[in-house]
Amino acid sequence: MLLQGKTVIVSGVGAGLGHQVAATVVRDGGNAVLGARTEANLAKSAAEIDPDGRHTAHRPTDITDEAQCEALAALATERFGGIDAVVHVAAWDSYFGGLQDADFGTWQQVLDVNLLGTLRMTRACLPALKERGGSVVIIGTQSAVAAPSQVQQAAYAASKGALTSAMYSMARELGPHRIRVNTVLPGWMWGPPVQAYVTFTAHGEGVPEAAVLERLTSRMALPELATDGDVADAAAFLASDRARAITGQSLLVNAGELMR
Repeated sequence: MLLQGKTVIVSGVGAGLGHQVAATVVRDGGNAVLGARTEANLAKSAAEIDPDGRHTAHRPTDITDEAQCEALAALATERFGGIDAVVHVAAWDSYFGGLQDADFGTWQQVLDVNLLGTLRMTRACLPALKERGGSVVIIGTQSAVAAPSQVQQAAYAASKGALTSAMYSMARELGPHRIRVNTVLPGWMWGPPVQAYVTFTAHGEGVPEAAVLERLTSRMALPELATDGDVADAAAFLASDRARAITGQSLLVNAGELMR
């Protein structure tokens, strides 16, 4: 049990990766404290993961609001006695486009959520993390290091690239407190967003969904996409004591599409 007795805050819990990360925490023996903007999504996720409510707690949290970040951290310490890790899934990933058609006002909002929101949530957890050391795990994106050819998400990629740079600084700053900071970089990840992309593209092109999926997997060393469960497993490892000597690192979970 990788996370036996550990308390892990998970931001951005909805139907996809955030839910899977929280479920993995509980599966591996930990307590999951769930945050997201929508109460109904949190309640549904918690009920599915932990029907008797012994190993989960949740609070609506907008990571652009510092007070709400602090309230989520306080919930973890009040309910479970401390914080051992925080996994940052919350992100704005639905704004598409490149530089030529950029709305920089929207770019600023994306940066406020993805970059500054992650830093706000991390800072809110620091007092508890400093008490016994722990782990900060950022969910980044392969797009931050290699732009995809299928879609343009320049603002999202830039914000996640900035987070990777921030990771290095945080790893140095927080290391003396035995706090580790690492990033998981998913590529195309089979879960609700990619399922929706495959369905939408197949319908728009009038081709079978299998043809769109083959287009994605053909570039990968392994013959199938990584899943959100695979990404959650990587995050759980980095949150655990098994990764006690790993900090300032980025781990691609992408079925070998990009190798570095």
